[in-house]
Amino acid sequence: MITEFILNNKTIRTGVSPGMPLLDFIRYEQFLSGTKIGCREGDCGACTILLGEARDGRMHYKSMTSCITPLGNARNKHVVTVEGVNMDDLSPVQQAMVDQGGTQCGFCTPGFVVSLTGYCLTAEKPSTEGAIRAIDGNICRCTGYKSIERAASAITDMLSGKDLSNPIPWLIDSGFLPAYFGEVEQRLMQLDKPKPSTNGSPQVVVSGGTDLYVQRHDELLDEDIALIFDRQELNNIKISGDEIVIGASATATDVLESEIMQGIFPDLWKHMKLVSSTPIRNMGTVAGNIVNASPIGDLTAYFLALGSSIGLKDDAGKLRTLPLKDFFLDYKVLNKKAHEIVHFISFPIPDKQMKFSFEKVCKRTYLDIASVNTALQVQLEAGIITHFCMSAGGVGPTPRVLPETAAFMTGKSLSVELLREAVEIIQSEISPISDVRGTETYKRTLLRQLFWAHFIELYPEIIKPAELV
Repeated sequence: MITEFILNNKTIRTGVSPGMPLLDFIRYEQFLSGTKIGCREGDCGACTILLGEARDGRMHYKSMTSCITPLGNARNKHVVTVEGVNMDDLSPVQQAMVDQGGTQCGFCTPGFVVSLTGYCLTAEKPSTEGAIRAIDGNICRCTGYKSIERAASAITDMLSGKDLSNPIPWLIDSGFLPAYFGEVEQRLMQLDKPKPSTNGSPQVVVSGGTDLYVQRHDELLDEDIALIFDRQELNNIKISGDEIVIGASATATDVLESEIMQGIFPDLWKHMKLVSSTPIRNMGTVAGNIVNASPIGDLTAYFLALGSSIGLKDDAGKLRTLPLKDFFLDYKVLNKKAHEIVHFISFPIPDKQMKFSFEKVCKRTYLDIASVNTALQVQLEAGIITHFCMSAGGVGPTPRVLPETAAFMTGKSLSVELLREAVEIIQSEISPISDVRGTETYKRTLLRQLFWAHFIELYPEIIKPAELV
């Protein structure tokens, strides 16, 4: 299979396995050593690149960690490494890092430069908060971050006149980007268009790769894989009748940026910022998070509480739909046949009176795996709970909903006393184990506190934190 794309200012046409990590292709096939090898798990950001595609009449760029990105996902796109933003003089991003002392050993610096350049390329109104958010996937062990934050703030000030409708011409004229960026969209149009995979029933189906490449990046180079990240029929979020349907290849960022989702969930950003980091949200798909079957999958917990269904399609095109809660049979055991792939996740459009909350505790606030996560969808009418669906992750071999707790809560008047009583039911429904993320007792305590946090957040006029102490 031939993979064709643009790497910085160079058109690439290669027969290298599409399963090779993009990082390895950049370093060992193209000898671009600015992109660093760090954790190989997408955590440190040393290998950050930008992936750009032509859409809606202009180029759109997103930061990604190349260590867990399959080479095939770069097909017909523009890959930008730190070398690709170099010019005769330092760019304003690079100069700001120098001026503010934002680098010491320098190992992480290329990743920060690429991420901040990616922020410059967004159509977002410049803000220091946004610039710092763009580097939430980049780790520096030397600077203490404050110098990098000052660099981000300085960059933001220089972006005040940016054209938000089409930033690239302005960025080129202002010295942020090399001139060749202005030609990339036209050059991409001249590449061969990608064709759907025709390799029958592959051994491995790969979408964003954020879980799979952490576990098996060496093996996937030689595996028979099918890449579905760019399959248009799987990459959408739409309203269908009285449901929201999310295609399997929609990423966490797609969910976050969806006007449909934003219209339903006013706290969407508050919840989704707890899911990994910007580069991983740009890569990780909803279906991938669910199929990975981690007991603490964040998106899994999110969609379980919404009463979601999952659609699976086999090689013959036969579609099977089942409740998401019935998809997880045991630890890493799924209600999925060998040649079925996930096509969509769907959930009923919530009533306007319905409220939703997502909570997560981990060792770091962001970019970390949960010790316990939970989501709640609840509705009150005249103080009476008429709908209750709570999910919990990290407290058993599979992510799950709590049906006995739902039965206990439904039909009762919301009160502090009710929440105290419900804790006993919750504890009977879970079976956490002691592991590196906490002891059994700790996880039981966490879920109790997060259960209460849902209601303190959603109904502060009824539930007072001091009364639950």
